[in-house]
Amino acid sequence: MNGYGGKILRVNLTTGKITKEQTPADVARDFIGGRGFGAYFLYKEVPQGADPLGPDNKLIISSGPMSGLMIPGAGKCDFTTKSPLTGGYASASMGGHFTAEIKYAGLDSIILEGISPKPVYLFINDDKIELRDAKEFWGMGTISVEKQFKDKLGEEYQVAVIGPGGENVVPYACINHDFGRQAGRGGVGAVMGVKKVKAIVIHGTKSIPVSDTTAYRQAGKALYKACKDASFLAEWTRYGTTVVTSWCDEVGALPTRNFSAGSFEDGKNLYGSVMRDKIVITDKGCFGCPSPCGKYSRSKKYSSYVEGPEYETIGLMGSNLGISDIEAVAQANLLADDAGLDTISAGNAIGWAMECYENGIFTKTDTDGVDLRFGNVEATFELIGKISRKEGLGALLSEGVKKASQKIGKGSEKFAIHVKGMEQSAYATHNATAMLLAYMTCDVGAHHNRAWAITYDLQVGRDLVVPEKVARVIWLQNFRPMFDVLGGCRLQWVELGIDRDLYIPALEAITGIHRTWVDYEKVGERIWNLTRMFWARENNGFGRSWDLPAPRFYEEAPKSGATKGQITKIEDVHRLLDMYYEQRGWNKDGMPTPERLSALNLAELVA
Repeated sequence: MNGYGGKILRVNLTTGKITKEQTPADVARDFIGGRGFGAYFLYKEVPQGADPLGPDNKLIISSGPMSGLMIPGAGKCDFTTKSPLTGGYASASMGGHFTAEIKYAGLDSIILEGISPKPVYLFINDDKIELRDAKEFWGMGTISVEKQFKDKLGEEYQVAVIGPGGENVVPYACINHDFGRQAGRGGVGAVMGVKKVKAIVIHGTKSIPVSDTTAYRQAGKALYKACKDASFLAEWTRYGTTVVTSWCDEVGALPTRNFSAGSFEDGKNLYGSVMRDKIVITDKGCFGCPSPCGKYSRSKKYSSYVEGPEYETIGLMGSNLGISDIEAVAQANLLADDAGLDTISAGNAIGWAMECYENGIFTKTDTDGVDLRFGNVEATFELIGKISRKEGLGALLSEGVKKASQKIGKGSEKFAIHVKGMEQSAYATHNATAMLLAYMTCDVGAHHNRAWAITYDLQVGRDLVVPEKVARVIWLQNFRPMFDVLGGCRLQWVELGIDRDLYIPALEAITGIHRTWVDYEKVGERIWNLTRMFWARENNGFGRSWDLPAPRFYEEAPKSGATKGQITKIEDVHRLLDMYYEQRGWNKDGMPTPERLSALNLAELVA
C-alpha cells in the first residue's frame, strides 16, 4: 500500500515469538494509521476485562501515512493501550524520529503482547529483529540508557525507553525518546515496564512507496513554503510552547496552587521570554520540522541540561506548585524525564499532596518529614524520586489523584483535579466552558491536545453555554486528533496557521486515495465513538457521571487573578453535556446509539 510500511510486527514477550503480517487494507481504509490503528487493535484484540498490567493487555505502537516523509512535522507516533491509570482507553502521541524508523524498517505498527520473564529490549534493524537481554540497563534512568545505545549502535538508531517509573509500574509512567520527547499520558510506560521491556531500539533503510512522486514533492514544497512564510514562525521558533505561558497567566488559565486559581502572582518569572534569556541554549525539532518548538536548556544553578521545559511542565511543575524559579522547573523536568514520569500527572499529584498538607490532611508524619508547603522546591524534587520508586508518600501519589484521594478521604477528594481518573493538563477552566467541555469529554481523560478550545472561549465569550460552542468542541475532537492518525504534528496548523487544505494534495499523492477533510473528519468521528465504546465495555456503570469535571471548577471560584469570583455552575455543566450528547448522536447517559454506530460502520466491530 502506498504511504505504508506494509507490515504489522507482533512480539509475544511470553514465548519470545516474533512474527510479521500484512497491514490489513480494510483497517487502513477505515482507520488510516497511528491513533486509528491503535484504537482498532485495542478494541478488537484486548479481551474485555483484561488487567491493564496483565499479559492480556497490549501495547500498540503505530505510525501513519505521513510518518517519515517530507511533510512538515511528519514525526509523530502513537502508543495505545488499556490504561493502568484510568482503566479506559489510553493513547499517547510522541514526536522525535522514532516513527520514521518504524516506516523505514517496513513496519506500520509494533504490537507487544504477553509479559517477558526477564528484562529485555527489542532490537530492530530492518528485517533483523531480536529480543535481547536488558539486565544491565534495568534500574537506569532514560537519559543514560539512550546515550549508551547511541554510543554502542550509532546515532542512526532511534530509541524509546522507560525509566525507573516504568519499571516500578507507576500508573502514569511515560516512554522517553530523543532525550526529551515523551509518550506521556495514561501510563503507557507502566505497561511497557510490566512487560519487562526496557527499550525499543530501531533502524531501517527501506523506502516508503508513494503513489505519485512528483505530486508528493510539489505538495511537500508547498507546505514547507507556507511554514516559511508564516508571520508567526520567528516568534514560535524562539519560544515554542512557552509562548502561551504569559497569555495563560493574563487570561486566568495558568494553573496555580493545585488549580485553585488561574493566575500566578509570580508568573512573570516563568514566562517564555525569561526562560529564553536565562536557560535556553538552542532550538530542537522533530523529524521534518521547519518550526522547532523544542528548547534545549542549561541550568547553571543545578549544573544540568534538559530539553524543555514545555508549557505543560511549566504549568504543572511551576505555578501549580507555587514555584516561580524557571531553573527549578527545568530541574524538576529533568528528574521526571530521567525517571520516566509524566510531568502533568506527577505535577498534579504533588499539587494535590501540597494542598492536603496545607489543610492539615497530611502531617509531617505522613510526608516522611517533608515540609510540603506550596513553593518548596526541594520537596518537589524529593517527591519525584519517591513517586518513581513508590517509596513512602510516593507510593500513594504514584496511584494518581483519583485513587489517592479515595484512599485518604477527609475531604481530599475536592482537591483531586481529574476527569475519568486522568489528571488535568495545564489549563485552568474556571468559567471557560468550551475548554471545560473539551476536558470533560476527552477520550483519554482530562487532556488538552484533542480539543484546545480555550481560544474559542475568549473569542465568543468564555461563560456562554450555547450549541455553537459544543459544535466547535466536537469539530475539534473529530479533526484535530487526525494529525495523530496521519502521523504528523498539528502545531504547524495550530500555531503557524497553515491552510489545512494544503495537506490534501500531499496525502493524495502519498496514498493514491482522494479524501477531503470531510472524509477524514468522519474517520475521526469513527475513532472517537469506538474509544467511547471501549470505555463502556471496560467499566461498569460508565456514562455521564464519568464526564463530570473536578468539583473545583463548579464549586470554588478563584480568589485572585483574571478569573477572580468566576465559576461555571453545575447546571451549566449538565447543559453542556446534554447538548454534546445530542450533537454526537448519543443517548442522555452519553453512550453512542445503535443508529450512530451503524452510520459509522462500527456496529459489527462493537457487537
